[in-house]
Amino acid sequence: MSSRKATSNDVAAAAGVSRSAVSFAFNNPQRISVATRERILAAAERLGYTPDPLGRMLRAGTTNSIGVLLPQRLAWILENPYYSRFLMGAGQVCDQEGYTLLLTPPLQDSVLKAIPYAAVDGFVVCGLEADRGEVAELSRRGIPFVLIDSDRVPGAPSVEVDDRGGAHEVTRYLLDLGHRRLAVLSMDPGAAVTERGYRGPLARRMAGIADALAECDLTMADVQLTEVPVTRAEGYRATRDLMAGGRAPTAILALSDILAYGAVDALQELAIKVPSEVSVTGFDDLSESAWFRPRLTTVRQPIVTKGRMAAEFLISAIRGEEQHPHQVLGTSLIVRESTTKPA
Repeated sequence: MSSRKATSNDVAAAAGVSRSAVSFAFNNPQRISVATRERILAAAERLGYTPDPLGRMLRAGTTNSIGVLLPQRLAWILENPYYSRFLMGAGQVCDQEGYTLLLTPPLQDSVLKAIPYAAVDGFVVCGLEADRGEVAELSRRGIPFVLIDSDRVPGAPSVEVDDRGGAHEVTRYLLDLGHRRLAVLSMDPGAAVTERGYRGPLARRMAGIADALAECDLTMADVQLTEVPVTRAEGYRATRDLMAGGRAPTAILALSDILAYGAVDALQELAIKVPSEVSVTGFDDLSESAWFRPRLTTVRQPIVTKGRMAAEFLISAIRGEEQHPHQVLGTSLIVRESTTKPA
C-alpha cells in the first residue's frame, strides 16, 4: 500500500474537474456550483486530502491569526494566572471574529528574534517599553500591533490601567490604617532599570506609592523595597528575608497578587498572623484572591476587559478600520480580610 500523501491533482482526477476547481472548492467556493463543490469535497474526503495551510496563507496573504508577544519565558507566563485571565478576554474576541491566537515568547531570550518566526497578521505586545527594538521592528515591517501596559506610541493603539491611581489608593489605605513600617514586593524590572529608571506599569505604580507616602511626609526611602520575579515562590522567599531583618514590616504591599500569595505563605509558615501582626495587599484581584485565606485585600484591574480590548483594537487595525485611541481602564481597591490596623 502506498503511503503517498494525496494531492490536489489526485482530487481533481477523482472528481473529474480541473486543479483550479479544487482550489476554488476550498478557497473561493462561490466560483463553482454547489454540486461541483460537493463532488470535490467528497473526493477529497475519500482520498484523505487536506489543503496545505501554509500554501493557503501564502495565496491569501493572511493567516487569520494574531500573536501575543510575551516579555518572559513561556513557563513563567503560564505560572501567572494574570495571563490566563488576559488571554481569556483576547480569546473571546478571536472566537467571535474567526481568528486563532498564537503565544509568542522570547526566542533564545530575545523577543526581537521571535517576531519573524510568528506567522500572524498582527501582534498584541505585552509589557514592552515603547523605545525597545521590538516596537521599532514591527513599525518597520508594517505589522499591525497594539501595546498593552506600555508607554504610548504615536499612531499605535494601546491599552493600560490606572496603575498610578491604584497603587496610590492601596498605599494610602495602609497609611490611613496607621502603618508606617511598609515593605514593597515589586516585580523585577530587569537590569536596565539602573540606567533608565522604572518604565511602564511599574513606573506608574511606584509613582502612586510615592504620591501616597508624600501625603504623609514620607518618601520611598522610608519603605523596604524588594524586587523579584513574579512567582509565588519568589514572593515567599522575599518575605522570609524581610521578616529575618532587623526592622520587620507591619504591612507588605505586593505589586501583584501572585507575590502576595507567596508573602502570606511565608508568614503563615513563620507563625506570624495575617493580618493581626502583618497586613498584606496585592494588585490584580485574580479569581483566587476572593477565596484565598485570609481573603486578599487588593487592587482590582479589569484583566479580561483589557484582553478583549487588545484583540478588538488589533483586529480593527488588521482590517484597516478606524484606529482606536489610547485607552486607560480604571482600578478599584477591594478591601478583604488580609489587612487591619497595626498591633
